[in-house]
Amino acid sequence: MKRIRSHGNAIGVVLFAAVIAALGAVDVFRPFGLRFSDLTGRIVTMDTMIRIGILTIVVVGLNLLMGYAGQISLGQAGFYALGAYASGILTTLAARHGILPGIADTWWWAWLAMIAGMILTGGFAYLVGRPILRLKGNYLAMATLGLGFIINIVSGEFPGLTGGNDGLTEIPRLRIGGFALWPMQRYYFLVWGMAILVIVVAVNIVNSRVGRALRAIHTNETAAGTSGVDTERVKVQALVISAVLASLAGSLYAHFQSAVSPNPFGFTVSVQLVTMAAVGGLSSIWGAPFGVATLFVISDLLQSRMENVLHIQGGGYEMILYGILLVLIMIFLPAGVTTSGVEWVRRLRRRWARSSGVETV
Repeated sequence: MKRIRSHGNAIGVVLFAAVIAALGAVDVFRPFGLRFSDLTGRIVTMDTMIRIGILTIVVVGLNLLMGYAGQISLGQAGFYALGAYASGILTTLAARHGILPGIADTWWWAWLAMIAGMILTGGFAYLVGRPILRLKGNYLAMATLGLGFIINIVSGEFPGLTGGNDGLTEIPRLRIGGFALWPMQRYYFLVWGMAILVIVVAVNIVNSRVGRALRAIHTNETAAGTSGVDTERVKVQALVISAVLASLAGSLYAHFQSAVSPNPFGFTVSVQLVTMAAVGGLSSIWGAPFGVATLFVISDLLQSRMENVLHIQGGGYEMILYGILLVLIMIFLPAGVTTSGVEWVRRLRRRWARSSGVETV
C-alpha cells in the first residue's frame, strides 16, 4: 500500500508539474497569438497564478501544522511577513546605507537574505512555539492570533528599519548571475518550481516517521505520548517547518511586488490562509494549491462577472456571494475539494464496478 501511495504521488507530481509548465509556456510562446489569460476569459492572469503559487507554499506549511499535527494557528500571516521583511530589509537598506559594500549589490545577496529570513523565522518560531504549543484549543488559537497581531503592528513601526506603514520599496528582482528572473513569465516558473518542490518535501514528511507522529498527535495526543512520541518536540517541529515555508513565500512575495508593507499581512490574511487550507482539505498536502486556486478564482470571478450577470454593483454584494459559496463548499465538500473529490471519484468507480459486475479494491 505504501509503495502504491508513493507511486501515485510521483505520478501526481509529474502530471501537476507538466500542467503548470504547459500553462506557463502558453504565455511565453503565445501559440496562435494566445496568452494565458485568454484561456480563462481574462479571469485568471499570470499575476494571479504567481500569487496562487506563493500562497500555496504558505498553505502547505499550514496543512502540516493544522491538518496533520492538529495545532490551530491564526497567526501564519505573521511568519509570512517576517520572511518578506527579512528580504526587504536585507536587500534594500544594506544597499542604501552602504552596508557590506561589494556584497549587498551582488546577485546572490538576495538569495542569501532569503535563506537568512527562513533561518530567523524558524528560530523565532522555535522560541515562541515551546510555550505557545502547550496551550490547547481556543487558547492556542488566541495565542497564535495575538502573535500575528504583534508582528503586524511591529512591522508598521520603526520607519527607519521597516519603512513604517508606507513600507519598503525598490526591493530588487531576483537574479541568477546576469540572468534576471523577470519579466513575470520567468518569475512564474521560479515560484511554481519552488511550490512543487515544497509539495514534494511535504509529501515525504507526511509519509515519514515524523508524519506518522503528527497524525498520532492529531488523533490523540495523550495516547501518542504514552506510545513513545515526544509530542512537544514534534509539535514544535511542525510549527518551525510551517514558519520556514511561510518565510520562503514571504520572500518570494517581496521580490515579486518589489515592495512590502504591513497591509498584506494582517488578520484578514491569516483567516484567508486558514480558509484556503480548509477548502482545499486540511488533511491533504495536495489540497493546498487547489484550495488557494479555488478561492482566488471565486473572488476574481465575482469581481469581474457579477455586474454583467446579476446587474448589481458594490463590494458588499460580492462579499455576500463569496461567503455563501464558501459555506456551500464546506457543507457539500466538508473534507475539502481534493479529499472530497477523490472520494467522489472512488464512489463512482465502485458504483460502475457493481453495475458492470467487476470487483474493485
